[in-house]
Amino acid sequence: MRILLLLVLAVIGYFGIRAFVRASPTLLAKYLRIFLLGLAGLIGLYLLVSGHLNGLFALIGVLLAFAFRFIPPLLHYGPQLHKLWQRFSGQRQNDGPFQRRTAAQADMSVAEAYQVLGLKPGASEAEIIAAHRKLMQKIHPDHGGSDYLAAKINLAKKILIKK
Repeated sequence: MRILLLLVLAVIGYFGIRAFVRASPTLLAKYLRIFLLGLAGLIGLYLLVSGHLNGLFALIGVLLAFAFRFIPPLLHYGPQLHKLWQRFSGQRQNDGPFQRRTAAQADMSVAEAYQVLGLKPGASEAEIIAAHRKLMQKIHPDHGGSDYLAAKINLAKKILIKK
């Protein structure tokens, strides 16, 4: 009986190795993923049946506590971290924002500048400065606002004061 079992295992091993050598890498990756998920499931089932699942639940609790303490500072510093990530990953080119600003400058009219600042045509210089300051306090990039909107507001003030 043992010899028969060894013979069957040898034949299965031979055909298994032969299939492994001939298989494509994507198929091997798929089978490896299935194997690892099955292995994780078997380990989880063993831990559940043997009563050793307490350690896993303790680890999950520690990770959740860490996440709840870590998420608020991460959200607070999120915009600054995003800017750093863009700067060091090379996603943003140095001349991109300046090209947009010059294109916006060519397209903005005096009437549109009044609209951006929320003023009526003929507003005084003091009203323009006050409206600019009020909007910049809300939309400044350092306070989580948009670079594009801040540039538009600054451009509107420049156009109206220089006119």
